[in-house]
Amino acid sequence: MNTASLSSIDQKQNKIIEMFPESLGWEQKYKKIIDLGKAMAPIADSHKTEKNIIKGCQSQVWLVAELDKDKGVIRFAGDSDALIVKGLVALLVSVYDGEKPSDILNSQLFFLEETGLKSHLTPSRTNGLMAMVQQIKNYAIVFHYLLNK
Repeated sequence: MNTASLSSIDQKQNKIIEMFPESLGWEQKYKKIIDLGKAMAPIADSHKTEKNIIKGCQSQVWLVAELDKDKGVIRFAGDSDALIVKGLVALLVSVYDGEKPSDILNSQLFFLEETGLKSHLTPSRTNGLMAMVQQIKNYAIVFHYLLNK
């Protein structure tokens, strides 16, 4: 596959897929997700507000986005009170942080299926993850509008 023709979002997702090879057992994959959560810098308490909470998540999840108008990209940060969920937030942030709103809106999220994560998460975690993805897309819609008005 020619990686030059892949979007940076797709390239980031492919790197995640490489991090979770089929040869890894699920215990190892969960540990890797937890480690990603531990490694992710927490957001400031001032960002842990009702406005930044992701509805539909069983645990507390905060997602913060700001538009870097000079570069035309969105900067994402997130946090959670549950380590495995924080690891999932870290994965999503690693895919979408620093990307243009239009690229986010035109992208397909495939790493969850390709790694098997989607089928190994509890239904409530999957719902929460999808709520996070939807919020990222919502931010992209608003920021796309702001950049193009």
